[in-house]
Amino acid sequence: MIHAEDFAGLPGGEPRCALDLDREETAAILYTSATTGRPKGVMLSHANIVSNAHGTVRHLRITSEDRGLCAVPMFHCFGQNFIMNALVRAGGLLVLQPRFVPDAFLDAIAGHRITLFYGVPTMYILFLSLSKTLDFASIRLFFSAAAPLPADVERRWLERYGRPITQGYGLTECSPFAAWNHDVAVRPGSVGTPIENVEMRVVDGEGRPVGDGQLGEILIKGPNVMKGYFGNAEATAQSLRNGWLHSGDVGYRDADGYYFLVDRVKDMINVAGFKVFPREVEEVLFRHEAVREAAVVGVPDPVRGEAVKAFVVLQEGRTVSADALQKLCRDAVAVYKVPERIEFIDALPKNPTGKILKKELRQRA
Repeated sequence: MIHAEDFAGLPGGEPRCALDLDREETAAILYTSATTGRPKGVMLSHANIVSNAHGTVRHLRITSEDRGLCAVPMFHCFGQNFIMNALVRAGGLLVLQPRFVPDAFLDAIAGHRITLFYGVPTMYILFLSLSKTLDFASIRLFFSAAAPLPADVERRWLERYGRPITQGYGLTECSPFAAWNHDVAVRPGSVGTPIENVEMRVVDGEGRPVGDGQLGEILIKGPNVMKGYFGNAEATAQSLRNGWLHSGDVGYRDADGYYFLVDRVKDMINVAGFKVFPREVEEVLFRHEAVREAAVVGVPDPVRGEAVKAFVVLQEGRTVSADALQKLCRDAVAVYKVPERIEFIDALPKNPTGKILKKELRQRA
């Protein structure tokens, strides 16, 4: 935490020069999470960052009375733009922690009467695994981003604490905020509707818009969308087409305009020509009370091209067999989606923001 007295020794006076900046000049280069490949440098303009901070403040109704707690990296778009810049814009208080340590996180909530809980799914999963009910009386908004929030985690949190976890949707390429599931009109499982001045649509493989309820790739357009990838014109041309950002996310929109994420295009598994979206299988595995975390990937198969494999982390002190989890899946999804192999591991590999590194799981498989 930075205190006012920390600035006492700094030189005072007027700035030595006035900067005349173009709003479209690059203000920051932030790197993607690289969960499936090499990280890319995202060039964000001053206009991108300002529009994102303004939209975040407006939609989350952040004021100077709010107190936020950030334990995610500040080199990541979630921490730097969505959390820090928005609270600076609103004149609120921000408590920074170098990393997520559960006890220190809870102490900060109590000690500073935190009102905005910024988390990633793994944080909520960990707190739910504790037998005791925690004191979150000061929190007015629970927010989850950076990775999909399992529906069962969302349900159990609401049952235990009586308030929903609000989900948002974004990418580093969107500065990152693009949509959010309104806290006064939460639609379970959805990432919500586009924020102000942002458009979203769902298209097929040929780039044609699809109807409500139909799967396709999510496209985004607005003042929050990046200038391009630093030193990578080819990747920029692939992602930015006709003013639209191709997110690489598969999803759909319902009749009321709420968007739902299904999975990443690159994570889709092809089993003998049948499409398997890992998140669908992961959601089923999460239903078992012994499962703390689960990740599903495709592994090479000499006959079908790919087979489904699940990596499972169990709750402390709980056990379940692979056969039992496979039966759970057989009762819920098509037979070709059932994991052929299930491996129990102590922890899933993650990046600093909590996203599961599936490329490492594929290499391990």
